Amino acid sequence: MGGANLDAAVKNGAAEQVLFSTLTTDSGKQIGVATLNIEKALNALNLNMVQMLTAQLTAWRGDDNIVAVVLDGAGEKAFCAGGDVRAIYQASVKAPGEVTDAATEFFKQEYELDYLLHSFGKPVAVWGDGIVMGGGLGLMIGASHRIVTERSRIAMPEVTIGLYPDVGGSYFLNRMPGRTGLFLGMTAYNMSGADAHYVGIGNHYLNGDDRAAFFDALVSVNWCDNQDDNHQALHSLLDMMQDKCATSLAASQLEQNQGLIDELMTGSLDEIVARVSVHDEQTATAHPWLAKAIKTLLAGSPISLSLVHLQSGLGEELSLAECFKLELGLSVNCCAKADFAEGVRALLIDKDRNPQWRFATVEAIPEGYAQALLKSPWDDENHPLKAMG
Repeated sequence: MGGANLDAAVKNGAAEQVLFSTLTTDSGKQIGVATLNIEKALNALNLNMVQMLTAQLTAWRGDDNIVAVVLDGAGEKAFCAGGDVRAIYQASVKAPGEVTDAATEFFKQEYELDYLLHSFGKPVAVWGDGIVMGGGLGLMIGASHRIVTERSRIAMPEVTIGLYPDVGGSYFLNRMPGRTGLFLGMTAYNMSGADAHYVGIGNHYLNGDDRAAFFDALVSVNWCDNQDDNHQALHSLLDMMQDKCATSLAASQLEQNQGLIDELMTGSLDEIVARVSVHDEQTATAHPWLAKAIKTLLAGSPISLSLVHLQSGLGEELSLAECFKLELGLSVNCCAKADFAEGVRALLIDKDRNPQWRFATVEAIPEGYAQALLKSPWDDENHPLKAMG
């Protein structure tokens, strides 16, 4: 990662969960580098990491000598595989039906970090190589320069744990081509770098082996005190490197099958599930890329499917801040009253992969049940994210 060019101006030691360093450039400016550092856990975010990132990013944003920031993950398997939700699970099972402080604090601080990245001002690049899921995607989508590679595997898999695509998903999923956002939320489809580039999650493409070259190249950029010029300089560097990639950007399955996706995802939730169920019997041979996605949808939490469908109806009317406020209430309600605890138990705690969802099918969900989860536990004056604007 840049080797000799990396100066340990701010470093927290090998045992730390996030490593902070600065890269000194030829123009005399510095670039902040934050590396998620729990490789064995695929760099999954816990509350301590969220707090460390928020504190350091806030300091870098106010430091005139820092002209840009890069986020990456330790190892070659993942940038960040999501949020470490075990603490929220433990609190939820101890207080069933209640909105817990653990859930409120984790999601609040995670969304504040995501919003900080979206509104950072200075260029922020994320090296989205390997696995990028859930909370990791929340970090990535907030960056101005989102680099995907031929090894990127990007997904919003919350339907498998009784949640829904949060971390701003209510904002960015509804701005994707056609019904792709709904498809990604309901199926947890594993996007390639090409897919992520097509839907706008990635806006630059490099090869996975280009990481060291990218960090080295950052040194020679003509950084200055003008943020707009710095954004353009980083765009130009990445465009130049992309043109020289040994392996070019592949074709996107999502783009090639946009018509089929729109057809599958049109109509009411009951209509979509019925249509997908029919396709399940035919997909393995006709559309092998789609088979796993359909099986995930059909095995996912019916409440989550209902929430994703409701989420897709929000359109583009809500601001980013309004989306985060809505999601905070919905997320803590999912922990208290929906399938989150059971989904986490089945996937991460007992690992039996046999969740017993509250309702066996979407048809069995009582009328208004999912809509009630959208109701915030707080009024505007007492909302934990009221300062977000």
